[in-house]
Amino acid sequence: MTANVPSRNVATFSPLLECRDISVTFRQPRTARDLLGGRKPLKLHALRNVSLAVQAGEILGVVGESGCGKSTLGRTIAGLQTPDSGELRWEGRELGVSGDRKARARNIQMVFQDPYASLNPRMTLGQMLDEVLLVHDLCASVAERRERVDELLLMVGLAPQLKDRMPHAISGGQRQRVSIARALAVKPRLLIADEPVSALDASVQAQIINLLEDLRAKLGIAILFVAHDLNVVRHISDRVTVMYLGEVLESASADALFEAPHHPYTRGLLDAIPLPDPKRRKRTPGVTGDLPDPLRPPGGCSFSSRCPHAVDACKAARPVLEPSGKPGSIREARCIRPLSSAETTLVPFDMHSHS
Repeated sequence: MTANVPSRNVATFSPLLECRDISVTFRQPRTARDLLGGRKPLKLHALRNVSLAVQAGEILGVVGESGCGKSTLGRTIAGLQTPDSGELRWEGRELGVSGDRKARARNIQMVFQDPYASLNPRMTLGQMLDEVLLVHDLCASVAERRERVDELLLMVGLAPQLKDRMPHAISGGQRQRVSIARALAVKPRLLIADEPVSALDASVQAQIINLLEDLRAKLGIAILFVAHDLNVVRHISDRVTVMYLGEVLESASADALFEAPHHPYTRGLLDAIPLPDPKRRKRTPGVTGDLPDPLRPPGGCSFSSRCPHAVDACKAARPVLEPSGKPGSIREARCIRPLSSAETTLVPFDMHSHS
């Protein structure tokens, strides 16, 4: 049976998961010279007051350059990283930091970027899936667990006969399917996919993306999809959140964000996508300049040092994430000078030319 799946406009659905002002800070270890000199340890703000919501049954894409905090956000939601401040809410109820981790794991599961590193090299595929069922006490007997293992492998497009193989004896795409099967074993309602296709060949990437879409349609599962490939993100996502140096800079429906981005950083990311036709040259180079030192981020707007539209006011105070666009539209941007309609359509994003 196919589950009811929300359309790409999912604003009317109540949040399944909500992040409210989540912050995560890593402190740099001090050296002997720092101790002798009395220097304070530097702090890396991996997440700075991140707020977002994941609706039931939707796919939320999270994009941004390496080091922007995408993976840290996913790990924090999954309970693998403790936030310094902020609040996580599940169906309106707070997810406590010291709460039942097993209960959270029953609702929220994660698929990692490198499937080989996330699988136990000393266990067969069947043993790894069986272990999940045993730990969470999901089956009444050994026979029932064996049947469930076969069902999980079939669910992700693998033959049950593969359950006796070791991780090194299957391909990268098959390993990622096993990782997805392991995550689905507890029947979670939210799947965090942390760059699940970046380590795979292009043809295998398409297979994994189609698998995730099929699983969403059949199971009604929500997915937080972290990726660098904007083409993939637009194809699979209902909504998209753009991050930079630990902050959310823009959030909107996938169609609205790709057709008319409001934040200059989002515009730059879209302009940086290469065109397959060498005769079609872009008039803008995308995001220019080097990424600032995350240990010493710029004052005011975090993107001000690379933004072509920045003025003195951008460097004076940190902008807030607020509604942007037409009244009633469900989109937000962290910018005091959001792009006008003329600027957003200067170099239109053509999905067909990028596919």
